[in-house]
Amino acid sequence: MKDELKDAKRQTSIVGRERRLLSSAKRALSALSVVLCLVLAFSCAAPRARAQEVVDKMVAIVNGRELVTYSDLLWQLALQPGVPLDDPRPEDLNRALQLVIDQRLISQEAEKLPTIAPTDAEIEEELKSLMSRFASRDEFYQRLARVGLGEDSRQLLEIIRQRVAIDNYLEFRFRSFTVVTPQEVAEYYRDVYVPRRKRQSPGGVTPTLESVFAALEREIIENKVESETDEFLDEARLAAEITILE
Repeated sequence: MKDELKDAKRQTSIVGRERRLLSSAKRALSALSVVLCLVLAFSCAAPRARAQEVVDKMVAIVNGRELVTYSDLLWQLALQPGVPLDDPRPEDLNRALQLVIDQRLISQEAEKLPTIAPTDAEIEEELKSLMSRFASRDEFYQRLARVGLGEDSRQLLEIIRQRVAIDNYLEFRFRSFTVVTPQEVAEYYRDVYVPRRKRQSPGGVTPTLESVFAALEREIIENKVESETDEFLDEARLAAEITILE
């Protein structure tokens, strides 16, 4: 959602973004018990997901206009390797629900700013990145087909387009304005990197600050972006009207 270096950087961005979004599950809604009961009921009542056969249910409404369905949750699970699709686990469904809610909130915020629509190249890159997490192309599309997302599905392309749009928004809002000073890097090297290195390689030679400066600068930026994104999502959730449908 190029050369090897750019591919690695893109994958790091995707994993980081998903980690930040999925971390909201740890800060679930005060009505978490209601959510778990709801998704458990879905997992027991709905037939097993089969190719082109997904029983849909309304799960939640975000700010009175964004509907979250049971299919939305299954689609998110299908894009995560190793997560069961037959009789989905309540914890997986709940995590998917929190992720979809966060995606809806970010998308609504992104609408307030002029944005550049994801290009075909960006969508293709994201698709390849998602596919690379599975053992093969066939496994990837077979898994998607089980929840009603065919290879040429318009819904699949829309999911990918939304992911790219969210990534672009977060890139613009947070990463592009994040500044790290040389002093911050030096302090991070002294207080975090050196102790961590000594724990990992007791008795080993610790690289100099100069040799790891660029890597530490990137690490600090990612930490700041993650923290600011978490804070943004916390505030967005507090301000949002999220209705869990029983």
